[in-house]
Amino acid sequence: MLELPHISDEFMHARIAAGHGYTLMLLRQGPRYGEEASRAVVWEHGRRNFALREAGLLAIVCPVTDDSEWCGIGIFTGSVEETIAIMADDPGVLAGVFTYEAHPVRGFPGSTLPG
Repeated sequence: MLELPHISDEFMHARIAAGHGYTLMLLRQGPRYGEEASRAVVWEHGRRNFALREAGLLAIVCPVTDDSEWCGIGIFTGSVEETIAIMADDPGVLAGVFTYEAHPVRGFPGSTLPG
């Protein structure tokens, strides 16, 4: 059986109060996904993701590695509107390789990816 630490109501209230708003971006295959020319576009999309990370605009980026229509998720530090403006200039979105959805989410102090 999985052993988990006890979490008190006080702990939960404190963490919830310290939460911060982010935007979850869900990236999926677009109509031009898989075309031969899309490889170069995907590479430039990745380069842009690195730049967004370095600029502090994209806190977490995770490519999806299965065979589904989903291509990745991103946690952006700005609002949904700011994220939509950023994604409007994404080379993969502009080329029709990707489509996306943006949703407001909350994160809590200490939430990180290990490694």
